[in-house]
Amino acid sequence: MKLFNQLLLLTFTALLAWSCMKEQDMAILNTGAIPNVSLSSQDLVLDKEASQTEALSISWQTDYGFNAAAANTILLDKKGGDFSKAASVTTGSAQEKKFKTAELNSLLIGLGLAPGEASEVDIRVQSKLGAATLLTSEVMTIKVTPYSVKLDLSSPWGIVGSAINDWGKTPDAPLYKTDVANELVAYVTFIDGEIKFRQNNDWAVNLGGKDGKLSDGGDNITVKAGTYKVSFNAVALTYKIEKYSWGLVGSAANDWGKTPDLALTYDPSVDLWTAVVNLIDGEMKFRLNNDWGINYGGANGVLVDNGDNIIVKKGTYLVTADFKNLKYTLSTYAPWGIVGDATATGWGDKPDQKFKYDLSTETWYLNNVVLKAGAIKFRQNDDWGINMGSTAETEPDPIAASGPLKSGGKNFSVTAGTWSFVLDLKDPNNASYTATKSK
Repeated sequence: MKLFNQLLLLTFTALLAWSCMKEQDMAILNTGAIPNVSLSSQDLVLDKEASQTEALSISWQTDYGFNAAAANTILLDKKGGDFSKAASVTTGSAQEKKFKTAELNSLLIGLGLAPGEASEVDIRVQSKLGAATLLTSEVMTIKVTPYSVKLDLSSPWGIVGSAINDWGKTPDAPLYKTDVANELVAYVTFIDGEIKFRQNNDWAVNLGGKDGKLSDGGDNITVKAGTYKVSFNAVALTYKIEKYSWGLVGSAANDWGKTPDLALTYDPSVDLWTAVVNLIDGEMKFRLNNDWGINYGGANGVLVDNGDNIIVKKGTYLVTADFKNLKYTLSTYAPWGIVGDATATGWGDKPDQKFKYDLSTETWYLNNVVLKAGAIKFRQNDDWGINMGSTAETEPDPIAASGPLKSGGKNFSVTAGTWSFVLDLKDPNNASYTATKSK
């Protein structure tokens, strides 16, 4: 009898386990289940001054009918787009994404939205279950105004002359706005010759003079070869020309001045002094005019007048310096390039044609590169260790005006012509490109 009861208990336990297993195996997805999306706002004007504050929250709920671990993706596209070239943001199993202003603005600019103009953007969420089930929300639309990440320090004034552009055979050297009202500045390298100041690259309004004073249509101003800071005030009718150059000096740069300092150049889009430099193990400082009269050292990104030497390791660096707020950055620099049989350098037999880095947008750009009909990819530092291509399953994938990039992805195909590219690689998991053919 005792044995019979034990057998009966084992049979009941097995039946219960089988029943639970069958119930789990038979989990059925609710008919019509899709992500139900909510937006924190549907009309946004993004503010650059609030770049690190939350601008938009997107959340959603999906009634699968059972507990499910879905992989979620948010897609953003221009109003009326088909989402084939949308900006995408993966959230994993999370069902909410809070966008900071700068992050959202970057995505919108990447879609080609015009800064300062209100545009409509379509949003939808996709939830992927396993390998075969993809649930897509209804499209929701928001109105949003992005901002330009570039500083606009431009003015209508420039410098013309035999000392700078052979009296206008190329555009005048631009004069930029400063923190002082009506005070403009240019950082230029002259040859021996003469200059004047004029408006809109045209002689209708031009100023010349001497001894720091200007007059309408005044005399040409004689200058000597060198690198200068030119200050100009069209209201006070004054100007000033002074020797001015920032550079890097040190055992890591030029053996403490045995050769000219490694020059920095002014970038008006971010109001910083920048350079890409090759350094060796050692120390360095920033100094003005190849002279120790004004020099900065420091540590941890802070510049200190006559401060300690900055220790560096051998490598190629992007250096930035803010001499107003006394800050600097020193970042490893590994440029991106374009490679492929459509390029002049082929599939890596020669160095790739290199992109340049835009500090204001934190993107890489390559303008007016002539390509043949063929295939291309993008790679870092002339090496296949890090490369970006198409997300398509087959190749070559005809390149579009914009789209996502995939690490190690397939080749793109291009038609013959003159092309310009922008790579947004701030988030490697959501890398993207834009491509423009001018002819």
